[in-house]
Amino acid sequence: MTARDLLTRSNLTGTAVVVLLLVLPSLATSYFVNFVMTQTFVLGLAAATIVFLAKYGGMTSLAQFLLFGVAGFMFGNAAQETGARGLNLGWSPWAAVVFALVITTAAAFVLGALASRSTGLYFLMLTMVYAVIGYYVFAQIVEISGPGGLTSIQRPDLLGPPVRLYYAGLGLSVLAYLGFRAVGRTAFGLALQGVRDDPVRMASLGFNVPLHRALAFTLAGFTAGAAGLLNVWWNGQIDPASIAIGPTLILLIIAVIGGISSFEGAWLGAFVYVLIFTYLRDLPLIDRIGITEARFNTVIGVIVLVIMMLSPEGLTGIARRLRDRLRPPARTGGPAPSTGQPLPVRTTEKELGVTRP
Repeated sequence: MTARDLLTRSNLTGTAVVVLLLVLPSLATSYFVNFVMTQTFVLGLAAATIVFLAKYGGMTSLAQFLLFGVAGFMFGNAAQETGARGLNLGWSPWAAVVFALVITTAAAFVLGALASRSTGLYFLMLTMVYAVIGYYVFAQIVEISGPGGLTSIQRPDLLGPPVRLYYAGLGLSVLAYLGFRAVGRTAFGLALQGVRDDPVRMASLGFNVPLHRALAFTLAGFTAGAAGLLNVWWNGQIDPASIAIGPTLILLIIAVIGGISSFEGAWLGAFVYVLIFTYLRDLPLIDRIGITEARFNTVIGVIVLVIMMLSPEGLTGIARRLRDRLRPPARTGGPAPSTGQPLPVRTTEKELGVTRP
């Protein structure tokens, strides 16, 4: 099977999945659509930014949930007219959207510029510090949030019915998936992958390595901000605990479950996580074996361990292996196809009378 055949089959599969998701509200219950699937889109969109940075830039970031939260807090401060906490600017919802995305993108560029000269474990730890600092900023500055956070946040009237929020999440997820893949084929994306593989050589060729990393971090931050807006519209509130180090690590776990080298894995990991979180407690006799809601993180840890033992590439890696095993073996051997031309005759040096010293 050629690479073109694989690409065509992948496109057909992706199209079929999107079509299924478009008609899902008429096939499934409103709870499954508006709770499970909408939350899957929100978390998957945020996890896709981790995959983007790791796949193309070699940067594993723990700051994505912070930027996710910045957008939510900024929207709440700008859109609310009255409230016990926050700026209560009372802007129109769409002006608040622009404000939130601008602030989130600017914060992503600044944080990305500061972290752009670090790599590997140092980059991971620095972005974790960002997450911790962000938590305390929103927890201690009562003018913009405070420990109780912002409540009663209304989403735009256009997204009033819950199913519209589902379709908004689906649309943004498709755009992010196609956009990230398209970026990987641009000159910027190819240069970013070169920076990932050999930053010293790329710098010697004249590429600005820190700038490429900072811009990639900015793009990921913008996308995480869009996911944060969906989240605050879905929840109607946001508080500092929702962007603490625990949720930050959960987002990384979601990316790992699905496969941190695959964009599809971001949404697959989010779907599996939300399914376990939602339905684990409802399994029959689950409490008889000691699995309670308080031990949910232990269950997730065991699942991640099993997946990593089966495939370091997550669920997408397992699916790829199953597909390869089920694929019929390629034909080898047999006569070469006839081209209508005589085959070339190999002439030896001895026949030509050539002697070597």
